Amino acid sequence: MPPTAETDHQMPAEIAEQPLLLRFLSLLAVLGCIALASSIFIADFVVPDHDWIADTISDLGAGRYEFIVDIGLYAFSAALIGLALSVAHVHLGGWDWSVGIIALVVFGLLVFLIGARNEYGDNDSDGWVIHIYLVYGLGVMMTVACFAMARGAARASPRYHNILIGIGIVWVVSAPVFFFLPTDIDGIYERYLGAVSFALVLSLAHLFYQRAKR
Repeated sequence: MPPTAETDHQMPAEIAEQPLLLRFLSLLAVLGCIALASSIFIADFVVPDHDWIADTISDLGAGRYEFIVDIGLYAFSAALIGLALSVAHVHLGGWDWSVGIIALVVFGLLVFLIGARNEYGDNDSDGWVIHIYLVYGLGVMMTVACFAMARGAARASPRYHNILIGIGIVWVVSAPVFFFLPTDIDGIYERYLGAVSFALVLSLAHLFYQRAKR
């Protein structure tokens, strides 16, 4: 029997995944990674007296040309937030997947704040300097996102589970090392950690793009 005006409001809304939305957000995630990588590459050449092996990405975000890396950070932040929308739109079940959504949102906000605060360890002592705490939070959210979404990702394909677990292990082992490195090589190591975070973003983007195609 077709629904009447009296019963229509009692019927649950139809839930359906939106392939165009997933494709757009997946492409946004990829473009965010490209934008950040490109901004760092450009700044490496534009910023005078910059040593990309010894100087960190944060050093590129301080001074006259700070806007170059800031644009890349904002784009990467948008990529993470967009990815979180994909994860929420295609909820693969479990409390841990929900935790992963929150981790990606916070991850994206932390990246945005790192760019917006313009505190890059350049002896800035004006106000409350929180850069190091933002970096700590970023490391934690990256870890949580990898492990929290691994079980749900397995429902799409076991390989995504293995990839996320692998990225998480590499991150947990690698990230703390950064704080103990001599300053003459921490720049190149920070870029390596950035590549690991890209691996997470691109893996999830691939998952949702392939799901949209099906």
